Amino acid sequence: MNKFILIILTFISHFIIAQQQQNRVLFFDGLQREFIIYIPNSYSPSIQTPILFNFHGGGGTSSGFLNGENDMRPIADTANFIAVYPQAAVDPIDGSNAWLHKTPTTHNDVNFIEAIIDTLSSEFNINNDRIYACGYSEGGIFSYELGCRLNNRIAAFASVSGSMLTESYRLKNGFGSCSPNHPTAVLLIPGTNDGSFHSMYNGFQPYYLSVNEITTYWSTHNNTDPSPTVNMLPNLNTMDGSTVESRIWENGNNCVSVKELKVINGDHDWPGSFGNMDINASQEIWKFVSKFDVNGLIDCGAVETSLLEFKPIKVYPNPTTSIINIENHTGEHQLIKIFNIHGAELHSEVLTNINNTISLKQYDQQILFIKMMNKVYRIILI
Repeated sequence: MNKFILIILTFISHFIIAQQQQNRVLFFDGLQREFIIYIPNSYSPSIQTPILFNFHGGGGTSSGFLNGENDMRPIADTANFIAVYPQAAVDPIDGSNAWLHKTPTTHNDVNFIEAIIDTLSSEFNINNDRIYACGYSEGGIFSYELGCRLNNRIAAFASVSGSMLTESYRLKNGFGSCSPNHPTAVLLIPGTNDGSFHSMYNGFQPYYLSVNEITTYWSTHNNTDPSPTVNMLPNLNTMDGSTVESRIWENGNNCVSVKELKVINGDHDWPGSFGNMDINASQEIWKFVSKFDVNGLIDCGAVETSLLEFKPIKVYPNPTTSIINIENHTGEHQLIKIFNIHGAELHSEVLTNINNTISLKQYDQQILFIKMMNKVYRIILI
């Protein structure tokens, strides 16, 4: 069905970059829909920029989510992505803000999100291979829906304290089958003591899958290792009553993975803001999803090809486990600086040789940035 879409810009487009945060109104499918966008200081029209969608919980608001538990603005400024906070529409059955309206309904916010993607792509230099989604509670459930029903546009996604609909429920209520069409990286952050029926760790049949069923579904779809790598994360806050276990299903098609950050004794929380304080869910989400695009792990299997091309600066391997090699063919000494995902400088040195090897073993990070000759190289540690 053709949709009539009219965008009202809060500010004149000439000043769009100067005004970082904008409230938008989009007339879509007969409704006036709202969303907030945050444009980082580092945005440049000459550089393709990712998008990260952030979906509030049922009954919540986009502004409350942005200014409350999930403020992605500091991370966006460092990592250079556009953060989008859509507002759910009112469900006429009960008057609540909801992503999934109670049946029977023809409401479909999957199409609304695709309309936002198309709109922003017409205004900004968007990297359409790197569009991500995350959400809390019902917003997390909706993130799964995008992974299922808008998979051609979503590179990777994350759900915090939100479950995934069963196949029988989605078919019975007209949502259609979950049909991802590419290997898709997924991060979930569930609490084992979550008492909300739509996010219980052991599921709530016949409506919602258990966490084990969710990880089985996506690890099977991605053809990962059948068993996860399991590690306990440091118990940084002994007063929050919970701990975090990392479970990663690796080596999927196109190098994708499925990751569960299992919050043992965790409730219906957003770690880092309330509940567990050993991890920060917002930071964990970007660290995970940013490693992937719609083709899988960025640079998966592409190292050998890149080494065949002559470049004045070569940085490899990437991804890497512990070292990075830098070939300097510029004929001049070069200053390099290493930063973490939050923009903190970790190391600097001057390269005086053509072939240089730098150890990264001391950094407990998944993503680092190396700046050299006004260019930034994103390094993935595995």
